[in-house]
Amino acid sequence: MAAITAKMVNDLRAKTGVGMMDCKKALVETDGNFDEAIKVLREKGLGKADKKAGRIAAEGVVDIATAGDVTAIIEVNAETDFVAKNDTFKAFVKGILDVIVKNKPADLDALKALPYDGEFTVEAKLKDMIYTIGENMNIRRFQVVEGVTSTYIHGNGMAGVVVKFNVCPCMKDNADFNEMAKNIALQIAAGTPPTYVKREEVPASVLEEEKNILMAQIKNDEKNASKPEAIIAKMVEGRIGKFYEKSCLVDQQYVKDEALTVGKYVEQVAKSLNQEISIDSFVLFERGEGLEKREDDFAEEIAKLTGKQ
Repeated sequence: MAAITAKMVNDLRAKTGVGMMDCKKALVETDGNFDEAIKVLREKGLGKADKKAGRIAAEGVVDIATAGDVTAIIEVNAETDFVAKNDTFKAFVKGILDVIVKNKPADLDALKALPYDGEFTVEAKLKDMIYTIGENMNIRRFQVVEGVTSTYIHGNGMAGVVVKFNVCPCMKDNADFNEMAKNIALQIAAGTPPTYVKREEVPASVLEEEKNILMAQIKNDEKNASKPEAIIAKMVEGRIGKFYEKSCLVDQQYVKDEALTVGKYVEQVAKSLNQEISIDSFVLFERGEGLEKREDDFAEEIAKLTGKQ
């Protein structure tokens, strides 16, 4: 049995950022083998991964995978765009997608508990990646969609879209259908992001709030001061159409032909194929949406490095 010295423990702590007692236990377990002790700590999910857990991770990638009639979309975040473009990081994300498509987990906790490979669970692999690459990472969200879908990745993972269609599965190999389906996914990613597929999906509370906002806008315009309530109400109804055109996918102007709405475009293709086709639903993930962005204070960093802080 090798003697475990204070210097050995300190060296391991400096390398891994793990507490003294855990470092000592790892060294004892490996009979003083430094590299093996690091491996033990990594396997236990300890070390730099824990120290980095509080750091902002708002960069990263959105990716999608399909197998059969199962499609999965995921957002995995990192601290910097540099890491997001790293091949190892990208392969890690694709590995998680494979796990999702095969297992269809109910939520993030269920996903993290699943085996990633023969060595790690998804959660353990995440910690191993944090330790290896040296940045905080986070599996933020995922969604599974089953059925006939079309997908689109925008800007190397800046956004991802999955569109589900109500259509005969026999259309999956039809070139005209697939072109239309891809165009719808492109519309969602590159245009004004819709919130709903159609008007009927807009909750009554959302519609009422929008009408109240429009009413206030109209009444606050001095030109409308003398207009009766009935006229103002009609003006509100007229303007609510603009809300639908922005918020509802089928009411949006089709980006490739301004003479058509998205709904009319789908109907046109359905008629040409002699099929019943409609948009069932869609998922849009935009990388870092709603997350606090990391802002580096370079003056502060320089002060730290020069000891002037």
